[in-house]
Amino acid sequence: MNSYLLLSLSIFSSTLAAPYPRSSPSCDLTSQWDTIVVGAGPAGIIIADRMSEAGKKTLLIEGGGPSYGITGGTQRPNWLSGTNLSRVDVPGLYKSIFSDQGNLTCSGVTNAFGGCTVGGSSAVNAGLYFQPPDSDFDDYFPDAWKAADMRPAIARLLSRIPAVDNPSPDGIRYLQSGYTAARKWLVDNAGYEEVSYIESPNDKSKVFGRPVFDYDRGKRGGPATTYLQTSLRRSNFCLLTHARVKRVVRMCDTASEMLSDHASGVIVTINGVDHTINLGATAADPGRVILSGGALQSPQLLMTSGIGPPGTLTRLAAAGLLGDLPPSSWINNTAVGDRLFDNPNTFIELSGPGISSYTHSYASPPLGDRSLYLTSFSGPYAFASQTSAFWDSIVHGPGDVVGLQGTIDTSGYGAFTNGSTITLNVYGTSGLLSTGRVELDERFIPGASAETYYSHPRDADDIATFIHGLFAHLPASGLTPLNIAPNATLAQIRDYITTPSPYARGQVNHWSSSCRFGACVDAETRVRGMRNLYVVDASVVPPLTVNPQMGVMVVAERAAERILGVGGRGRGRGVERLSD
Repeated sequence: MNSYLLLSLSIFSSTLAAPYPRSSPSCDLTSQWDTIVVGAGPAGIIIADRMSEAGKKTLLIEGGGPSYGITGGTQRPNWLSGTNLSRVDVPGLYKSIFSDQGNLTCSGVTNAFGGCTVGGSSAVNAGLYFQPPDSDFDDYFPDAWKAADMRPAIARLLSRIPAVDNPSPDGIRYLQSGYTAARKWLVDNAGYEEVSYIESPNDKSKVFGRPVFDYDRGKRGGPATTYLQTSLRRSNFCLLTHARVKRVVRMCDTASEMLSDHASGVIVTINGVDHTINLGATAADPGRVILSGGALQSPQLLMTSGIGPPGTLTRLAAAGLLGDLPPSSWINNTAVGDRLFDNPNTFIELSGPGISSYTHSYASPPLGDRSLYLTSFSGPYAFASQTSAFWDSIVHGPGDVVGLQGTIDTSGYGAFTNGSTITLNVYGTSGLLSTGRVELDERFIPGASAETYYSHPRDADDIATFIHGLFAHLPASGLTPLNIAPNATLAQIRDYITTPSPYARGQVNHWSSSCRFGACVDAETRVRGMRNLYVVDASVVPPLTVNPQMGVMVVAERAAERILGVGGRGRGRGVERLSD
């Protein structure tokens, strides 16, 4: 055996915990629960941990299976053999999940890419972890969710999952040719200010800096390696995997004196067999079901539970998918699944004489890079591939500001993959006007409607203006765009970004906003028309100025306060405070 692998085994055995037990005495389907959380994603894990911390007997249900090594995940290339790392643990392997997906994604479950595994999308994405600026909370969130309200939740989250912008434990920044070229382009020539996004999270206009990740000493971090691990040590918590929830049960027996505005449990399919898992409702605590399946699956579950647009409920009833719930108990709400958002993106391939392109390999990393990672979790495989990020904004009027973001990758894409090419990904963020809705196809699988991208013409104008302005400063940087002419007019850029191609009008898969505050849920994240059914995930998050992952986690921390009745004006019962 190679010496570097022998050394790595000693590091792994001392730094990584053992996989969780697949079953425990508390994992009894006949048990009654105080809280049932549906979806072990970045929000679901956090909200379940906080519920169990508060003394609630909590069941967390995940449709997928293990991901990280610590959760029992075993998918790995041969060069990781003999370790307890899976492909999920290694940041540099994240693109491989997009290529072959394994059993980690929502293929066949949603008509879009996402994580259907322990950790959800936080187990399959790049791990970008930008803190939303205060303006996102103050401008787009309801009362009790403003920036001042969110600061304790942000502090608690960062105490559990710190933000890092230099992910390699050896302190060296790798693969920096793209960063150097972009800095010359944007800071030296286009007037951008170089900032630390960790120290200055509110600076999101004309700023350039290093990307922020939620990695842990060169390995993928996130709620699955932190919050979930504390939950699993509690006797009042159970994680149930490979179990897909079909709908929320809303009708109880007559002795309970509860009506259809109460959730009494869920129906879950395990190995092809349906089971009903019940809440243990009491007069003091009716229990709660919390949907955390993401911005596509949570609206779908509301619909299959008889809550949603009337036309969709009629289709579901005709197909026998609403169980015995009578039409008189339907909650007709067109806000369920409405105003779905995803960032419209464009890949721009850039080439320059000083660029050294780098593509991470799943099966055969360069021997030196492989050795570096296995001995100290350092090197190119300690991060996903983004080397820089930048923001600007367009102000249309008071309270009408559009955010615009760019990230730069270490390699080219598509037909542009030579050794001197990197990829710029440009997209619009907060303040865009185009949204779609969650639609169920003929198999009742959820996906995005066609108008999700560029249905409002102003969005295309804003993003094209952003790119056109960037191109004006390219010549001085030595970078040349390959898939869009460097002298393209504003109209030509607009046509390019709105015309489907491998480089434009694609899905970023930053799904959010499909069950918004005030229309779909109230300020406690409670589903309108229901007393103890909640949605806590990206569905309730408005379009943010930054990648949504950290925002989703912060919302889960704040939602725990609201549901338990601590840290604000929540109406539930719970502990006096949430611990750090």
